[in-house]
Amino acid sequence: MSASQSTLSLKSVYIDFREITKARLAVSVVFSSVAGFMLGIYDFQSLDWMVLLKLAIGGYCMVGASNAFNQIIEKDLDALMDRTKGRPVPAGRMTQTTALFIAALLTIVGLVLLYTINGKTAMFGAISIFLYTSVYTPLKTMTSLSVFVGAFPGAIPFMLGWVAATGEFGIEAGTLFLIQFFWQFPHFWAIGWFLYEDYEKAGFFMLPTGKKDKGTALQVILYTIWLILASLLPAFGYTGRLFITPIAAGIVFLLGLWMLFYGVKLYQLRTAKAARTLMLVSVSYITLLQLVYIFDKFLR
Repeated sequence: MSASQSTLSLKSVYIDFREITKARLAVSVVFSSVAGFMLGIYDFQSLDWMVLLKLAIGGYCMVGASNAFNQIIEKDLDALMDRTKGRPVPAGRMTQTTALFIAALLTIVGLVLLYTINGKTAMFGAISIFLYTSVYTPLKTMTSLSVFVGAFPGAIPFMLGWVAATGEFGIEAGTLFLIQFFWQFPHFWAIGWFLYEDYEKAGFFMLPTGKKDKGTALQVILYTIWLILASLLPAFGYTGRLFITPIAAGIVFLLGLWMLFYGVKLYQLRTAKAARTLMLVSVSYITLLQLVYIFDKFLR
């Protein structure tokens, strides 16, 4: 094999690994965990970089494993959808055995790394994989309640960082969980809306009413309001060490109104373009909210 062929082969392996683990999604999830970790430590001087590194790598492994298991289970359905038919397993670039080996290896490495942080962190990581692969994935072809079930593993990363930093699951971690839990609904319903026709080919039920209608759009608005309220809880002094100042609360509120505006636009227009815009805004929203929480903690 020539050097150029070897380089091309390594590049294709790297690309397939990124796709089987959904690298961009995994990195965004790891960011949520790191944000929760930064909120959990007492001050910057107490930051343990080794623990943070193990959380980041272990977190990526857990998300990557969940995505790999998901693509093994859904390989035939993925082949039906334009968005997913090019993935390694349905496209035939990777065998199920190879994908299963990757998923199992990532699970083991991820759990071991998280366990070296503390037992609770590993436990929540394991729960996340189980719920995503064994409950959420099969429910996608049965009921729109799959989004509700999927919101539980999807909400774990933010609070997982706090648990990794403190070894405790209390009101603080619960609040972080609640924020990301409510965020899941407008985010994934927006995706389910603009990919409705593609999901329909595989028989996936993603929208709460099953249709791109006012009922679904209204629920997007309602859950966004719940999200705004949950994100402001730390401003009122009832969430233990998790606290934000009035200035940070004002910024968080404005971010919430920004997302709510696009939820209302979806209700008014009910177009794929409006749904895609809401999805992009929701991603920016959760990232900016986490940054506001972190900066407020270390700058006040």
